[in-house]
Amino acid sequence: MRQEFDVPLINRIALYAAMALAVAYSFFPIYWMLISSVRDPQVLYNSVDLLPGPYSIESYTTLLAATDFTIWFANSVQVALGTVVVTLILAVLISYAVTRLQIRGKTTIIGTMLYAYMFPPLLLAIPLYAIFVRLGLADTHMALIISHTTITLPLGVWLLWGFFKQLPPDVEEAAMVDGCSRLGAFFRVVLPLSLPGITTVAIFSFLLSWTDYTFALVMIDSDHKKTLPAGLETMVGQYELRDGELMAGSALIALPLLILFIFLNRYFIHGLAAGAVKR
Repeated sequence: MRQEFDVPLINRIALYAAMALAVAYSFFPIYWMLISSVRDPQVLYNSVDLLPGPYSIESYTTLLAATDFTIWFANSVQVALGTVVVTLILAVLISYAVTRLQIRGKTTIIGTMLYAYMFPPLLLAIPLYAIFVRLGLADTHMALIISHTTITLPLGVWLLWGFFKQLPPDVEEAAMVDGCSRLGAFFRVVLPLSLPGITTVAIFSFLLSWTDYTFALVMIDSDHKKTLPAGLETMVGQYELRDGELMAGSALIALPLLILFIFLNRYFIHGLAAGAVKR
């Protein structure tokens, strides 16, 4: 009897220890970034203590005073929100069409879009840049939004496709029996019920656009048009490495993402679970 009790207990202890190790491994880079951003620059290179101190906000004040951080931040907001809007409009329409309408080869369409998502951004950046040069869109935020959409749209279509397949057609048919057109049923019934999935796609799109470095580096040349990741890269000089300001900038980049997950966490989890259905 004692042996039967000890085995599950050992398993639970091992499970909790593995979970604690995984959490510590994942969170430590974020923790190190945060404490490095508030350390006194004079001791930043002289101490590797895991506990912060002495405290200082000099890195933040220097970052905001000596760089175009506020401009980069505004550019990132503009590009990320533009990417979210374009992705949501196209992903919702495509996913709904292949789910509800009789379209030949719709499974092939979805599979091809998912395959396109597997291409690394660097492989797409150069051909896209050549196209934008010919179209006169080089060094513009529109080019960056289109580039980000090539990554966010396939993922958005894949998630929403699974979500729409879960919604029974009966709810739309009932609305149309009551006098709604298909378009009216879509806006009044389908979209409200799809809010968790749409929110999940919006979060993913914002995250991928907000943190993108490859496309931003290739597509944008002007300093005043750079987004945050590409803007922070300009702070890395040949003979100078401003770690304090880089850590402060990275912390400020992560802040909007943290706020998003805090307020939209339940939609995010529900949307992921709902989209992960058997096709």
